[in-house]
Amino acid sequence: MAVSLLKVENLSHSFKLTKKLSIMAVKNVSFDIRHGEILGLVGESGSGKSTIARCVMNIYKNQAGRIIFDGIDCTDKAEFKAGKKKLQRERQLIFQDNASSLNQRMKVCDIIAEPMRIHHIKPKHGTYLDEAAFQLKYVGMDESYLNKYPSELSGGQRQRVAIARAVSMEPKLLVADEPIASLDVSIQAQIINLFKHLRAEHGFSILFIAHDLSMVRYLCDRVGVMYRGNLVELAATEELYLNPLHPYTKALMSAIPIPDPILEKSRKRIDFDNISYSPSGKFTEVLPGHFVLN
Repeated sequence: MAVSLLKVENLSHSFKLTKKLSIMAVKNVSFDIRHGEILGLVGESGSGKSTIARCVMNIYKNQAGRIIFDGIDCTDKAEFKAGKKKLQRERQLIFQDNASSLNQRMKVCDIIAEPMRIHHIKPKHGTYLDEAAFQLKYVGMDESYLNKYPSELSGGQRQRVAIARAVSMEPKLLVADEPIASLDVSIQAQIINLFKHLRAEHGFSILFIAHDLSMVRYLCDRVGVMYRGNLVELAATEELYLNPLHPYTKALMSAIPIPDPILEKSRKRIDFDNISYSPSGKFTEVLPGHFVLN
């Protein structure tokens, strides 16, 4: 059995709106990510996907549950403090909005080298500038972009710079929070293939959050489906797409566009009553490796 790099156990997080009112964003979510695995999280906007990503990275403090990364309990103050340097180096987050996640006043070479400077990491390829050039080339951009500012780059180029910055730390876990949502289709395909290459070349584990179900099927080993802060189904990718068991997952899968216009017009979509449905029950393994919230 593969060893888990990340374990999320009964994670819950809420946002306080007023002194007396709060909204629960994530409710009792549990999953793990194995070494070298790409786990996808899908679901509609507001389902809790990005909140989970930020909890995993300790940007948000979870109200309940545990997050264990490579043996370190990130929810334990003493363990987190003792392993803080390791956690900062071995977990990297790629944001959806690359325009705001990159410092607009810094050149590309400085953006990529900044994490290495902060952690006093000696560049493997000479100077910090040489290392930035290497990482930029690795994500498909040449040295001519090193002295450019983010505002001079396209959306796809900025996202590649963000990936290069994260990869420069050689992390064990990449958390990609909808990294292709704001890109056009051709650039999306390039970024997805880049993620596949990173996993094959370096063995990175990736938590990949997205709306595009076809891209998730192409990239991920396992997929989890979020609905109203709950993880309602989790299974191996092909198992989930061919045999969805939860009513919401069935409706989600039936909405995937078919490139054939005749088939697209004739097929039947499954309706999901999201008004009367209230997630409850226990997250159980109904088939080997296939979990459903009953």
